[in-house]
Amino acid sequence: MAQAMRPNTAGGLFATDGKPHPLQDTLLAVTLMLGVTAFVSAMFHNLHLLSSWTGLVGILTGAYGHWISETTRERFGLVLGLGAAAVGFFLGMAHGGLFGGVIN
Repeated sequence: MAQAMRPNTAGGLFATDGKPHPLQDTLLAVTLMLGVTAFVSAMFHNLHLLSSWTGLVGILTGAYGHWISETTRERFGLVLGLGAAAVGFFLGMAHGGLFGGVIN
């Protein structure tokens, strides 16, 4: 039963290697926030500027965060945020795009 007394070395919520990753965790949170915003706002036709811009920024932050991520948990959250941002971006582009209605 010695194996049952092993200490928990997982560390933080997103750091499975026991080390802090503040930049990666920040990019993960920003990507998830932008992805949810882009996805929800894409459901409304008149919010295409918000959904397309937040989707584009979410894709860029998620791609950079995925590039520098170090753990599987970080990558999992980044892929979810990237997917939501991409869907919001593409639906925003279909509804009017980045500058639709602003530049004539």
